[in-house]
Amino acid sequence: MKWVYLLESLAHPTQHYVGLTDNVSKRLTAHNAGQSAHTAKHKPWKLVAAIRLADDSHARAFEKYLKSGSGRAFAKRRFL
Repeated sequence: MKWVYLLESLAHPTQHYVGLTDNVSKRLTAHNAGQSAHTAKHKPWKLVAAIRLADDSHARAFEKYLKSGSGRAFAKRRFL
């Protein structure tokens, strides 16, 4: 089982990040500690949404979708 999660920067509210993990709270702590090069410059982050999917391949596909243009529009309408 995997989690697809959406973060929003508290310092730069227009900045968002979509990721995939086994443990959302551990991953959020890592992002806020600056352990990810992609998110370090916009920390701190807050969790906006986390969706748990039983099938890993569906989780990877949903993460990929949320990173696409139409997926970003979907996330903006539904989660932000």
